[in-house]
Amino acid sequence: QVQLVESGGGLVQAGGSLRLSCAASRRTFTSYAAGWFRQAPGKEREFVATTTWSGGSTYYAHYADSVKGRFSIFRDNADNTVLLQMNSLKPEDTAVYYCAAGTRPSRTSYDSPFNYDYWGQGTQVTVSS
Repeated sequence: QVQLVESGGGLVQAGGSLRLSCAASRRTFTSYAAGWFRQAPGKEREFVATTTWSGGSTYYAHYADSVKGRFSIFRDNADNTVLLQMNSLKPEDTAVYYCAAGTRPSRTSYDSPFNYDYWGQGTQVTVSS
């Protein structure tokens, strides 16, 4: 079982930045894929960014097209955390952001929420225009 706790959401003006943090409870988190999804009111949960494990200390970062070049995902296995640095935020980035982790996502299959077994409670990000 893995428990995930997000922090770092808030209100920011368009063009601003926020950093989200996800802390995992399990030490073997290092072998899990871990990343972020988001859900805006009235919309389905959508993939944002994730890191997939390829063995040893090798991880790959993957991004949704809508956030490429603006968002960066970082992983610190020493602290069991996954960070999402969000720059150049837009009003359309407004959503509840969820941290997710699981063993099934891979380098070639990583963007479906159904492949992630563990979820945080979510943190609200609001970008004003």
